[in-house]
Amino acid sequence: MLPRAFTEEQVMFRDAYRKFLSTEIVPHMEAWREAGIVDREAFRKAGERGFLMVWPDEKYGGMGDPDFRFEQVIIEETAYARVGDWYSTLHSRLVGPYFTRFGNEEQCQRFMPKCASGELILAIAMTEPDAGSDLAGMRSTAVEHDDHWVLNGSKTYISNGINADVVIVAAKTDPENNPHAMTLFIVERGMEGFERGRNLEKMGMKAQDTAELFFNDVLVPKANVLGEPHKGFIYLMEGLAEERLIGACGYLAAAQLSWDLTCEYVKERKAFGKPLAAFQNTQFKLAELRTDLDIAQNYVDQCVAAFNDGALTAVDAAKAKLVTSELQVKVADIGVQLHGGAGYMDEYPISRQFTDAKIATIYAGSSEVMKIIVSRDCLGDKYQPFNTRNF
Repeated sequence: MLPRAFTEEQVMFRDAYRKFLSTEIVPHMEAWREAGIVDREAFRKAGERGFLMVWPDEKYGGMGDPDFRFEQVIIEETAYARVGDWYSTLHSRLVGPYFTRFGNEEQCQRFMPKCASGELILAIAMTEPDAGSDLAGMRSTAVEHDDHWVLNGSKTYISNGINADVVIVAAKTDPENNPHAMTLFIVERGMEGFERGRNLEKMGMKAQDTAELFFNDVLVPKANVLGEPHKGFIYLMEGLAEERLIGACGYLAAAQLSWDLTCEYVKERKAFGKPLAAFQNTQFKLAELRTDLDIAQNYVDQCVAAFNDGALTAVDAAKAKLVTSELQVKVADIGVQLHGGAGYMDEYPISRQFTDAKIATIYAGSSEVMKIIVSRDCLGDKYQPFNTRNF
């Protein structure tokens, strides 16, 4: 496989973050999974050591280095340590950039330092009971008044929904004339009319709090409007390529772990007097997966390089999300099968790898939506035949 292009500083950062996970996160994960939520202190500890919001300027509490590879290190190590339930990247890299991309200086100064320290936890609320990938089906609305907006509606499947202190909420603000006219609102813990529903029980990712949110005549001051009114749909679309790249890095790291767990198991487990690894079926299955993983890793690394150069397209991000999410499920599935009965037992890590994997093909745009995006591009008028492209 081609060498991965991490700097010496990033290699040192990886080692430090790996040690942080092993001492501060891994020992608590089982308790957090049973509780259905990660202790808020985890965010504070990560913030104290500089592992939250690493990309913003130092004045906002970050490192001042926007290189996505630092976040890639965090995503990969989190997945490989089997603590993906602690979804710190949602807070740090998926939601956080909305402030610097679309917010004003006052909002950045007000929220970013406390987000970097872990004092405030972030979430974003788009999905509704009748609106997932199709944001135009959103029913939440906000009506403008002299010095505030009145927000009404509900959201569901919101990650960090219980822990979040600050939620970026999307709502329609001109539903009569334009179904795509949306505004992003910064809703803070304690605002009257902002209520949380139950912490939803899930197939996997048990420690990741996922909740329903309700907004009943919430008065949102105009100082808490993120960006320009009515442009929220455009803002959300701008963030999707990065969100899918974040996902791809995590899905692939989890798949790499499933392969390693399975490889180790089949070398030790015996059947009919010899290791499972000695059977041709096992060898062929793992050889195919190893090839798929290495090819996908090279593609994802190229996408990261393109993102750093400002050249990652929504289509390429969709391809990365599609192939890695499907691969995460495939590797975990085959891993369970090669473990046999042990793979069905939760005491074996591959069991949780399997149940945690399925969500990858659903959230941040399902595999079907990714295929629609890619097909529109490759069947469109602007598609270039392979031998005419400028590589």
